[in-house]
Amino acid sequence: MEQDRRRFLKSLGVLSAAGHLPAGLVSAEAPAPPATIGGDVPTPAFEYFTAPEVAFVEAALSRLIPADELGPGAKEAGVAVFIDRQLAGAFGTMARAYHLGPWLEGTPQQGWQSRLTPREVYRVAIGETDRHCEARHGKRFAELGATEQDEELRGLDEGTLALTSVRAALFFGLLWQNAQEGFFADPIHGGNRDKAGWRLVGFPGVAAVYTGHIERHGAPYRAEPVSISDLQQGRARTDEHGHPVHRTPGEPH
Repeated sequence: MEQDRRRFLKSLGVLSAAGHLPAGLVSAEAPAPPATIGGDVPTPAFEYFTAPEVAFVEAALSRLIPADELGPGAKEAGVAVFIDRQLAGAFGTMARAYHLGPWLEGTPQQGWQSRLTPREVYRVAIGETDRHCEARHGKRFAELGATEQDEELRGLDEGTLALTSVRAALFFGLLWQNAQEGFFADPIHGGNRDKAGWRLVGFPGVAAVYTGHIERHGAPYRAEPVSISDLQQGRARTDEHGHPVHRTPGEPH
């Protein structure tokens, strides 16, 4: 299962709800504190997720995009921070979208059809899934073994794990979509730490000038990826027009 997920990712190339809200939507817990990398390097504090929600999301990310011999997985790449920032912002509250109903089942072509906003979907679905796991296994999702976690994620994906307040497949689809986005988005948004996703697929990052490579047919373009922060903080060389000058892996700065 892990190999299938990594193979899929590799193949991508470079590519307030109105009415009555579900019980348990409002969390009494404070947002989770900053995590640490390597014991001493802090990541940004979580703005929306509580500590149990962070544990759930990071455990799920470890199964959806696991670390392996090709590099870090979604958890190590900080994708939970990316998702948290999205939920704390306009995406999470659907600030730029109509969401006053009616709420019908709809079709995939009709977009978001839930009375809950994305941040509300995460909150109620994580809570209900954890309660389901406690009732079935005596443990929360994050405390389960890998095989059991895969089984529960498959239940969410296929809808066999029934949730009360939101469709399980809607939650899983949102989580999977956000996991991919966070793994490949520019690191300035919180995920793709150390450009792990870009390195996996060979994406060079911020667009450079490629005119010198136009006639190099069939030759792979290999470059150390450049992020927005690299440009802002002067960590990447630029040409007279401000475009990054890509360097090959191993080439000195």
